Amino acid sequence: MNIHKNARLTPQGRHLMVRRIEEHGWKVADAASAAGLSVRRTHHWLGLDTGVNRNRGIGYDVLHVCIDDASRLAYTGILPDEKKASAIAFLNRALGWFARHGVTVERVMTDNGSAYRSHDFRAACAQAGLRHIRTRPYTPRTNGKAERFIQTSLRERAYARAYLSSAERTHAMHPWIADCNHRRPHSALGGHPPALRLNNVLGLDS
Repeated sequence: MNIHKNARLTPQGRHLMVRRIEEHGWKVADAASAAGLSVRRTHHWLGLDTGVNRNRGIGYDVLHVCIDDASRLAYTGILPDEKKASAIAFLNRALGWFARHGVTVERVMTDNGSAYRSHDFRAACAQAGLRHIRTRPYTPRTNGKAERFIQTSLRERAYARAYLSSAERTHAMHPWIADCNHRRPHSALGGHPPALRLNNVLGLDS
């Protein structure tokens, strides 16, 4: 599918926006802000809401993101859905990944999706010794770091071009996320990449 170079959202991005409003109870203004659209334009896409935003056929995936609040180091996974089983599996993989990088996780912040409100997710957090915090309802900016990262990843990599398969799209994410973590300067970190900030926090300056 060809996307106009000036389009603010890809079909997948529009689907994410619509789903946030209709399934997760976001206010239109908040969903518009997260997507970088005007409220008027958001209502336009809500009105269209074509089969492209609803079709869970070929190419439908969900980007799961976990970001360390101190260093901005990011771990991602592109999964078939955002049900509780997927969310819990992603949480466990993320915890293992951060542990291998020397990060001890004490608490986790999520949105208010049904997976994160489930008893099973709560139990998974308790078993891992985590304090689970959820964002304020209808206030996505509460988790602004993750929101900005998701928008950047959708714009620059996940849906930057048409991929032949979900596997190809997932494979393309690996070098992109490595660049974000180890090479790309971050304005909130004084122009340093997250990995360098993490080394500083751990006393492993290089």
